[in-house]
Amino acid sequence: MKLSSNIIGITMGDPYGIGPEIIVKALRKSSIRKQAYFKIIGDYEVYRQQGGKNYQNCSFINIKENNGGRASLLYLQTAVDLLKKKKITGLVTAPVSKEAIAKVEPSFIGHTEFLAEAFNIKNVGMFFVSDQMRVIIVTRHLPLNEVSHAVTTSEVYKTIQLTYQYLQKMFKIKNPIIAVCGLNPHAGENGKMGTEEKTKIIPALQKARRNKINVEGPFAADTLFSPDIAKHYDAIVAMYHDQGLIPIKTLCFKNLINLTIGLPFIRTSPAHGTAFDIAGQNKANSSSMEASICLCASFSNILN
Repeated sequence: MKLSSNIIGITMGDPYGIGPEIIVKALRKSSIRKQAYFKIIGDYEVYRQQGGKNYQNCSFINIKENNGGRASLLYLQTAVDLLKKKKITGLVTAPVSKEAIAKVEPSFIGHTEFLAEAFNIKNVGMFFVSDQMRVIIVTRHLPLNEVSHAVTTSEVYKTIQLTYQYLQKMFKIKNPIIAVCGLNPHAGENGKMGTEEKTKIIPALQKARRNKINVEGPFAADTLFSPDIAKHYDAIVAMYHDQGLIPIKTLCFKNLINLTIGLPFIRTSPAHGTAFDIAGQNKANSSSMEASICLCASFSNILN
């Protein structure tokens, strides 16, 4: 296998979480290191304490900061700087604590929003990818009582369009089929359980179809994610965070990847949190990190 010329940045995430451990476990495997060159951004002493070494094809940018939230933010800011200078061509981010970062940077919502703002990108998506299923969400980190207002025809359509184009370009699916969830129970029951389907979602689907996008729905979310149904679609569009993430994390957690689409580079992340309760105990499963690294390297080859 020929080594890629891409250099993938890997941010350590919160140094007190499981990020350092899953990075080390992933990079121990020569099959992972063969995917690309890697530049790890974090606290080298923490990395070393987890058993990390100076592996072939890997280099390290050492940033020492004892505050976990501030450290996480510094790693990410460094990665953004490297991306803008073309010193790295893709990014894998280990989990951070949004609460910890918000104590030093109150405007921080998440990696997706931070990177979109840093690169002045208006239309991005959180796309959750596994071998069994792909799910994207229209609204991201919002309180539930704000979701209905945030689900608009424009946002639903933009999510469908972005997903369709990405499936074609990166997943090499010629004519993707996309399923769309309703917002309300039973997809609104023709207006009896809410009107968002009729007033917002269906008009977005109609616009998508006029633009030759193969889209179906809106469907009741309580059955759409059944593997026997979901397997007929290349992606599912969910209206809000828990509607999409509960089923895909339940069914596909081990190897699930959070892929940010719409950025000018590939960014992936394990689809789990910092797991402070098991950090430093050699209990963390690195499968999601390994899958994230492999997808970032593979897609960076396509993009670059």
